Amino acid sequence: METRYLGKHLIAEFYGCSRDKIDNPEFLREILENSILKAGGHIVGRLFHRFNPQGVTGIVAISESHVSVHTWPENGYMALDIFTCGSEMDPWVAYREIFEKIKPGKVKVIEINRGELKEVKAEA
Repeated sequence: METRYLGKHLIAEFYGCSRDKIDNPEFLREILENSILKAGGHIVGRLFHRFNPQGVTGIVAISESHVSVHTWPENGYMALDIFTCGSEMDPWVAYREIFEKIKPGKVKVIEINRGELKEVKAEA
């Protein structure tokens, strides 16, 4: 029996991030959008908000699902989600692109397979 999945979900925690980078919604929007396009995704919408006195939350909706960030600049911390469905977009390409632009000091990342499908092989 073969197992397939509807999607992949990367959950990443970036520590030791530059306050200037993760407290800038325009910068974060640009790097998320560029990473999505480089990974083969299709952007359908976006929303970014900067909190007072600091912090950003942002999401880019993609036809494959979403990429989102939530930041705590006062702690140098950024939470990143990359959820993709189908096989057109590689979430790891987007992850590496974002990693290279943020340059965190430490990272924790997990990959979750979403929507498990089991295929039963027909017997002869």
